[in-house]
Amino acid sequence: MGPKKTALTSQLQIALGESRKIFILVGIFSFVINLLMLTGPLYMLQIYDRVLTSASLETLVTLTVLAAGLLLGQAFLEFVRNQLLLRMSARLDERVGTSVMEAIVAHNLAKEGRSAGQSLRDLETLKGFLSGPGLVAFFDAPWTPLFMAAIFFIHPLLGFVALAGALALFTLTAIGEFATRRKYSEASAHAQAAYGFADASLSNAEAIEAMGMMPNVLKRWRQHHRAMLISSAKATGVASGLTAAAKFLRPVLQIAMLGVGAWLVIRQEITPGVMIASSIIMGRALAPVEALIGQWRNVVSVRGIYARLTELLSGADNRAEAMSLPRPQGRISVENLIAAPPGQAKATIQNVSFTLEPGEVVGVIGPSGAGKSTLARLLIGAWKPAAGQVRLDGINVAKWKASERGPYTGYLPQGVELFEGAVAENIARMGVPDPELVLRAAAEAGAHDMILRLSEGYETRIGAHGRVLSAGQRQRIALARALYGDPAFIVLDEPNANLDQEGENALRRAIQTVKNRGGTVVLIAHHTSILGVCDKLLVLQNGRVEAFGPRDQVLAHLTRPATKESVADKAAVRMIRAVEKS
Repeated sequence: MGPKKTALTSQLQIALGESRKIFILVGIFSFVINLLMLTGPLYMLQIYDRVLTSASLETLVTLTVLAAGLLLGQAFLEFVRNQLLLRMSARLDERVGTSVMEAIVAHNLAKEGRSAGQSLRDLETLKGFLSGPGLVAFFDAPWTPLFMAAIFFIHPLLGFVALAGALALFTLTAIGEFATRRKYSEASAHAQAAYGFADASLSNAEAIEAMGMMPNVLKRWRQHHRAMLISSAKATGVASGLTAAAKFLRPVLQIAMLGVGAWLVIRQEITPGVMIASSIIMGRALAPVEALIGQWRNVVSVRGIYARLTELLSGADNRAEAMSLPRPQGRISVENLIAAPPGQAKATIQNVSFTLEPGEVVGVIGPSGAGKSTLARLLIGAWKPAAGQVRLDGINVAKWKASERGPYTGYLPQGVELFEGAVAENIARMGVPDPELVLRAAAEAGAHDMILRLSEGYETRIGAHGRVLSAGQRQRIALARALYGDPAFIVLDEPNANLDQEGENALRRAIQTVKNRGGTVVLIAHHTSILGVCDKLLVLQNGRVEAFGPRDQVLAHLTRPATKESVADKAAVRMIRAVEKS
């Protein structure tokens, strides 16, 4: 059983905790591998001190076969260790990859703009580190004292030479940690800013090209990029200096070991074989430390990546899996709703309350900035309220897992976005299309004939963001997506913004179809011609409900002469009068 999940525990920490057994196995294998690395020095010791002095071919063959067998075992264990690390890396991707995407979406809903590309690159870098030489060096480094003890056993003076070398390399590592941590953190922060600005620029490519904004955009991007390069160059300069120092120190220590060993041989305190073997053992002892110095930039980078991913995933949707609930009928209850767009302090929805019964269609109107689109996002659970709640058949939509609630709701946002893929896949909400449901949704949206006129019909690939379609075509396909699966509750935010008369007539029929089968529709509109299909009207003014009720009653309320008690906005009155004429 994995570790218990708490509010402060991210899915990344849980996934790594679940790999505890693999870490233990890798540690055991590393111990055996490091023991077997003594094969070479011991073989050389026996060759110099036994075979050459005795001239025994039988001993030579026996030692060679034994050494080859031990080295073969070492190679096999290293292969198994690498496979375990690769398996752990793959398990991490399987356990966390989808959660990273979900968390990116959640953070972007909260207007905490995260670069999807950068976060996914972070995950790939972390996976690469877990299966690469950097982590192996961490597993090998604890066995350095084992080799040191072997050298001390050979001769204390040689042990002190090796210990001095180890302390010198550890000192370089500590200096590197102190000197580069802040610089690499600054470089990472500037890189995040540069990636984020680049992502935002790509999403506005048409506006940049049309209005000649490219020089200004490039100037702003260069500022972020230059700051990243400067910080990275400073950190890399320090790291390069430490690596050069380590490369200088390593042969100096080797010379010192051989020099002291030769002196001991002259004094007949050790044999030449012992001198060579101790030199090789010291090289093996210091190799993990030198590897850590060489990998230090990656170590620091991965530490920052781990912190970013932990922060990203700690705010992910942690709602426990609940028992599946029955299909809702479409009863909506909005209770004392107070909310502001994510990242803003001023509430744009204030104490909004109303109820809708299944089969009702309500039109939401009001001047620009009244809070209509904010209300739409709250109704479908994309944004969380500061106070109050939205209930669908008595269930708080903010606490209802989106994957469970989603099939019962439909949403047509003000800014229509489609996905790269076939028309049928987009209508089916990027799942496996059910042909019957796809055709019914397209027919209800009045998009069937239009889709058949496309080059490949329902199999037409529409490109990223639906770029091969016109705005009106995208809106009608998005309407079919909202209707897919006969949802009980549908929110349409300016659904006729890009429709011609034919498309608007199809929209009216679609709303009537939803109403006839008992579905509930919230219709937000600036174009008043569509409001004739509404049973009720909700008028928002400065985030508050100015009027709500049956359409005719609201019309009568808003169109009577203005008094002190009637503070309806003139724009809203003009909209209502337009409805009366439609």
